Parts: sequence; structure tokens; C-alpha cells
Amino acid sequence: MKEAIGYLGPKGTFTKIAVDSMFNGEEKKGYSTIPECIDAVVNDEVTYAVLPLENAIEGTVNITLDYLIESEKVKIVSEVIVPIRQHLMVHPDNVEKWESLESIYSHSHAIAQCHRFLRKQLVNVPTQSMTSTGAAAEFVSKHPKQNIAAIANHLAAKEYGLSIIKKDIHDFDNNHTRFVVLHKDQRELTSNKLEEKGYKTTVTITLPSDQPGALHQVLSAFAWRNLNLSKIESRPMKTGLGNYYFLIDIEQKMDDVLIPNAITEMESLGCKVAVLGSYPYYLHSGNGVTLAV
Repeated sequence: MKEAIGYLGPKGTFTKIAVDSMFNGEEKKGYSTIPECIDAVVNDEVTYAVLPLENAIEGTVNITLDYLIESEKVKIVSEVIVPIRQHLMVHPDNVEKWESLESIYSHSHAIAQCHRFLRKQLVNVPTQSMTSTGAAAEFVSKHPKQNIAAIANHLAAKEYGLSIIKKDIHDFDNNHTRFVVLHKDQRELTSNKLEEKGYKTTVTITLPSDQPGALHQVLSAFAWRNLNLSKIESRPMKTGLGNYYFLIDIEQKMDDVLIPNAITEMESLGCKVAVLGSYPYYLHSGNGVTLAV
């Protein structure tokens, strides 16, 4: 049976860029919400799901993390980091009229990420929030008689036949988003399109209640084994105020000794440890932008 890939749609989103960089000719299905994507993997509607997990500016995508932990049936098998490059685009018929735009459409986050450009060059042009940057591009493509623009990525411009008139209008050049690939099997998924940058093992740790120094002891289990941690974050357990678990990224592939022994040591302290995945990660170049002439 041909594999299907679920992702947070519609077409032309940054998630779709991540999907296309990891997969080839598989069927690709866009879903409107993150829970729907994860449920699609659990219910065997799709083989893999690709979802945003963390943005360099906005932080963790909490709904992805929370549903991933709650499902327990899917694991992270790969990761691709995509540069967030926002561009101003219009219908080809309106390229010469862009300086007198009537309105600009995009996702609220994208509009906020381009605040400086909008304030300096299009200060009097109203903005309209859409469900995604891809949806904004689609809307502009379907209304050629309106002198309107979208803020979106290069894939959206290509997908919906729009012309990019101003590229890289975002405020921060170092903005990236981590997209994770989810699957029922824990086997890692490699890419033949992207250069591998390293490995991560992601775990969640629930500390024993009312035990002084518990977090210090957990970190010590990694430290004396020289296991480098690239992220540690607390999240509410949703069982009451003051109850948290910790999300930890270990910059190493799951092995037979170091990480398993660290987990055993933490469990001996009364912690509960769950492995969300051990996987390779890749960096997308973010290329593919051509200005309209």
C-alpha cells in the first residue's frame, strides 16, 4: 500500500516545505488542526505526520507536544529545521500596483513577524488575519481584481501562481521552526535530500513529588555521563497547579549504555521517564525565492 503523509495544511505552508524536503512521491494530505494530524497516524489514515514543534521566536508549539505525549502511540522519527522567510506577494496582474495596496492578508504570527517592514513601507495598509499563510496566498490568487497582497513563503507563491515583489520582509533573520516527523514505529527516518546535522533523543521526565533537589539529581545523571542537553523545558501536567513534567533534548542518538543507564538512574530516584524518540535532524536551506520583474 502506498504511504500517505499527513501535515498541517493547507498547501503552501511552511509545514508543507518540511514535508516536501523529507518525502518524494507519497500521497500528502493536509489537515486543519494538529490533533487531527496525530489522530490520523494513530488511526492508520496516514503513515507519517509532519508537525511544527518549536519556533525560534515564538517558542514551543505546545499543542503538538501535549498531544504527542497524550497519544503515546506515535514517536518522533526525524526532524527538519526550516528557515522562516516571509515574502510579500501579489497576483501577477497587480505587480505594477503594489505600492497602492488595499489590504494585506496572512496568519497573525506572520504579520507580527513583519511588523518593521509594514510599519515603514505600508503603514496605512490594513492587515487581515487568515488561518495560515497558505490560506492567505490562496485568497489573493482567487481575487485578481482586488489590489491585495499576501505575506507567505516561496512555496505558496509557486503553489498559487503569485508574484513575489518584496522578499525576506521578516524582522528576524535567525527565525527557524523545528518540524518533527511522527510515526507509530520508533525506527528513525532518514532523508536522501538533506544533509544530516546530528541526532537527538527527546525524553519527558516527571519528578517525584516533594523531593528536594530532584531536578538537580536528574541533571546530574546526564552531566557526569557527558550527555549534552540542548533543551530543557517544563510543561504543566494538567493535574493541578504546581505539577510539571520536563521535556529534555539530548544531543545524542539512543545507545546501549549511556542514555539507558541515565534513565535507569532517574527511575531509581522515583522519576517517570518516557522516550518520545531518537532521531536524525536536518537543516533546510530555505532557498527557492525569485523576485517578480
